[in-house]
Amino acid sequence: MSGKVQIGCLLPTRGLLLEDDKPTDAESVLKMATWAEEAGLDSLWVGDSLTAKPRLEAMTTLAAIAARTSRVRLGTAVMLMALRHPVLLAQMVGTVDLISGGRLQLGVGVGGAFNAMQQAEWRNAQVNQRTRAPRLEEMLQVIKGLGKEEPFSFEGRHFELDEVVMQPTPVQDRGVPVYLGVHWHGRGDGQGAQRERQARRAARLADGIISISATPDEFVELNETVDGYCAEYGRDPGDMSSVMYMTVNLDEDVARAEAEAEDWLLGYYGANIWGDRWGPFGDAERVRERIHAYTEAGADQVVVRFASYRQEEQMQTFLEQVAPDFSR
Repeated sequence: MSGKVQIGCLLPTRGLLLEDDKPTDAESVLKMATWAEEAGLDSLWVGDSLTAKPRLEAMTTLAAIAARTSRVRLGTAVMLMALRHPVLLAQMVGTVDLISGGRLQLGVGVGGAFNAMQQAEWRNAQVNQRTRAPRLEEMLQVIKGLGKEEPFSFEGRHFELDEVVMQPTPVQDRGVPVYLGVHWHGRGDGQGAQRERQARRAARLADGIISISATPDEFVELNETVDGYCAEYGRDPGDMSSVMYMTVNLDEDVARAEAEAEDWLLGYYGANIWGDRWGPFGDAERVRERIHAYTEAGADQVVVRFASYRQEEQMQTFLEQVAPDFSR
């Protein structure tokens, strides 16, 4: 892990569709992407969903951002990979990496099925929600295999490939890095066993981890656990990256920031699913301190999402008051 954290922002590809008027273009998202690159951010990210949380499609949006930018890295936070077929996705990954000149990175997750909309999303994609974790594991192997410019065969429970050659392949020498979502909280009701499975899956199949819910102390424990499993699988823990995905609201008025963030999270998820694990909500100093805490806890990258209906204003405040503290 590097000593200098990289800073990224999530672009509001869902927020565009939550506005009162139906959008006629995606210029606001692309504009924010150029602001971020010009300000020196290291990465830009987009979320993912099909029908549960409608938004711009992730990979085509990243291709458009790639054409507008030249340096900033591009990622998904997080992609519900199991909703797709791996051969089609491998072609998309290779294409976006080519268009961007080798700037693509993928944060991926198993995905939830906690409410009726999420459950319907899996049905709409004709994927059994109960198989989403093993399906994801197979997809991670297939995506890596198809990115090597040689015939690839695979026989699994969900996918079978016979001497498939995929073009284009990623231009990055080691392929597109994939960071697997790992939640690291809760020890009761089976959550402890679930998080251990997630950590093992990341150590065995991914290039790193991305967490959205861990506190800084839990993030230390998460990284140590994944490193231990890497050693168990014969992998060098130093090759693994660690990404923290924060949700913030920037406002000098803490009460106002908390109220807007709570309202936004309720509208986004239908419930405040992680309580006080979100945040910080308030002034820029709080956000800077939290990023530093995750850096000290082992994060190579910190991705910031704005829990606000004022996305452009939030990004401008972040670029002016927070990002300079982490510039190279």
